[in-house]
Formats: sequence, structure tokens, C-alpha cells
Amino acid sequence: MLDVQRWAEIRRMKEVERLSIHEIVRRTGHDRNTVRRALRREGPPRYRRPKRRSKLDPFKDEIHRRLKKDPKIPGKRLRELLEELGFDGSKTILDDYLREVRPLFEDRRTYQRTIYRPGELLQFDLWEPKLEIPVGHGQTRRGWVVTAELGYSRALAGALVFSKEAPELLFGMSRCLERFAALPETLVWDREGAIHAGDGQPTDAFAGFCGALPAGWLILEARDPESKGALERWHRFMRTNFEPARAFANELDYQA
Repeated sequence: MLDVQRWAEIRRMKEVERLSIHEIVRRTGHDRNTVRRALRREGPPRYRRPKRRSKLDPFKDEIHRRLKKDPKIPGKRLRELLEELGFDGSKTILDDYLREVRPLFEDRRTYQRTIYRPGELLQFDLWEPKLEIPVGHGQTRRGWVVTAELGYSRALAGALVFSKEAPELLFGMSRCLERFAALPETLVWDREGAIHAGDGQPTDAFAGFCGALPAGWLILEARDPESKGALERWHRFMRTNFEPARAFANELDYQA
């Protein structure tokens, strides 16, 4: 049975990339009937087989600690240290994981000018207002704004939400997309808890949302605000231009 992420990816290949079923079969390795069933589904699969635990999982915190102290520590030496703690996995498991995570601990980065095509990419983020939002009868609630900015046109949209749980964030994203009246190819998020399931993978809720649209997704590396710097500039505008000297009657007034 297909999981939510794979279902959404097949939908994206068909609806966004306009690939044929034959090409989707070739790229994914699934048989033709599986691909057809995925495309006929109106919603994401309800069940997902849990991922098999890796022998490396209990030792990842120790790997990160060692890399933070010395990003260039050789894999052979690191394996010796882990074996002293009980690791009995293969050399390949450790080497593959080190190739993935070692760059996160190395102090190096290159830059180049980024150019987007129209409709290619939409960045999302969360911004928290300084004051709580009035909700009537003298009551206030802590709120957040789901912010969105198109990479090519720099068009902006935002939606007020009162929780960082998936249903609220998905509502905020839907409202932003409605304001744009268009669907980009890729939705970009950082590692927000309701969006990111771990290891750069989407949660079922987020993958299901993208599959239903359909659209692709991109989850950024941890602690990397420069990857969505356009939105960081808009958040500064919200703090310095939108909030000061404004008062709101209630949450509907704020939303409007």
C-alpha cells in the first residue's frame, strides 16, 4: 500500500510535471496498476506502515555531539567510538548518514544569485504578533500569521491562526493560496513541527495537503533562515510598519 508521501509525489508528477503513466512507472518503480490507483484516489491513504528503525537511530545524538565538537572526525574513528557504546551496524549505514549530516556541522557556505520562474515556488513561514489578538468580550488570544511570498513576483499573503497544529496551518496556507488565486509548483517550509516529520520528510498531513492540490514540497535544512530570506524581510516590515499604531476590534478585523 502506498504511503501518503508517495501518493502525493505520484500526483505531483502527473498534474504538475505532466508526466505519462509510463514515465511515472519508470521513475518510481511501482507497477502500472499501483500508479493508476494512486491517481484515482481523491484523498491521501489513511494508513502508513511505520518505518523500520535503523541500528544507527539510538546513536544519532552521539554522532551529532561528536560532529559538533569536530566536524572533520574520520568515519572510521567515529565508528570505533560508537562500537564502544554498543553499535553493531555496518560501515555503509554510518558512512551514508555521515554524508548526509556532516555538511550541517561544517562552517562553510557558498552563495549565488537565485532566480525563480513564474509559478515555480511559494515560501511559507510563521510570524508572531507582538500583542495578543482581541477576540471579543475583553478577551485576547495568542496568535500567529501564516505568511507566504511567491519567489518570482514577490506577491505577499498572510492568514491569522491561533495554533501551530496542522489543521490551523493548513487553513492558513489555503487562505494564502486563495488570495493568490493560483497554484505554484512547489510549497516551501522550514522544519515547523506540524509540517516536518523528521529527516527532511513531510508529515502525513502536509504531504496529503500537497497531494490533494496537487503541488510539490520542499522542506529546508535546519537553522537556515537565509533559504527564505524574502519572507524574513516581510516579517521585519510587519514588525516595523504594520503593527505600530494599529488597533483591532477582533480577530475578523485583524484577518481582514
